[in-house]
Amino acid sequence: MKNKAADVLILDKETGKYRENPEQLVRDDVEKHYWRHVGLTILKDWRLYLMLVPMILVFLFWRYFPMYELLGSFKVSDDVKPVAEQFFSGFSYFKRLLVGGDSMSTEFWRAMRNTFLLSFYGLCFGFPMPIILALFFNEVRSNAARSVYQVLTYLPKFMSTVVMTSLVTMLVKQGSLTSGMGIVSQALAGIGLVSQETANAGLLNNPQFFRAIYQISGIWEGAGYDSIVFFAAIIAISPTSYEAAQIDGANKWAQMRYVVLPSILSTIVIMLITRIGSLLNIGYEKVLLLYNPNTYVTADVVSTFAQRYGLAGAAKGIASAAEMMNNVIGMLLVIGANTIARKASDVSLY
Repeated sequence: MKNKAADVLILDKETGKYRENPEQLVRDDVEKHYWRHVGLTILKDWRLYLMLVPMILVFLFWRYFPMYELLGSFKVSDDVKPVAEQFFSGFSYFKRLLVGGDSMSTEFWRAMRNTFLLSFYGLCFGFPMPIILALFFNEVRSNAARSVYQVLTYLPKFMSTVVMTSLVTMLVKQGSLTSGMGIVSQALAGIGLVSQETANAGLLNNPQFFRAIYQISGIWEGAGYDSIVFFAAIIAISPTSYEAAQIDGANKWAQMRYVVLPSILSTIVIMLITRIGSLLNIGYEKVLLLYNPNTYVTADVVSTFAQRYGLAGAAKGIASAAEMMNNVIGMLLVIGANTIARKASDVSLY
């Protein structure tokens, strides 16, 4: 866009002549010495940029460099030749997964369905729990008691996936990790929610219970840690908002409904968009440690499907194509959720 004359020149009333606009001179100087200012800023805050280097390296080695291997989705799999030297196979792997009609295509669609259902149930039941916990923490008057509650709910997040899944296995599974039925299996059998035969066989060996176990253990593991963001948004609310609501006669429930929730709505929307973006990205570690061939029908997801055929099997091109389709769908979900949120509430991720 061209600058207007008034942006470049101004009329000097005393002399009646035009001279350059001082503001334009400043803008020209900034543009001329832009990279010099950038260098001085980096030099001034070099400690902060030095702390950024490890994260940049992590993204380079674990996020960007592996993208090169995505070429394997379009190349003939060959363990000897590098990806760049393999023959181009087009979309044959994608075609086999989508409309192949064989057992591999059937397993892929089953994995896609399980991935979506596990993520959808996690969104419906797991996403509200951190918000509820944050609201609970906000109502605890004692700082000492609140600190204890928060630490207890944060602890499961800091356990490794192996430790967490081992605890879940001991609680619900009949097997070598326990001397008998797990305490949860005994309780469910005692109150009649499951039969004694099912409890003896182990709940993790029954595909009917895998999704429930996965979701409940996921809520136990991550709800407390995820509540930190929402609790930080709640404590940032001005006390005057509560005082105004109390003057109007609002009780605790009314304050929560008309003060707290509207104030943290933007945070909820942003977190919801990011959660929808990872709707199909289920970490395979937890599923891999909990599932077995008896529960493939409800437990097998795209990541474990790719692991089984890519690492344990010889169909690396199929595995790469499956993961690529999963990630593309996740990207489209992010774009769609962000567009809907921006039009519906004027709050969006970008």
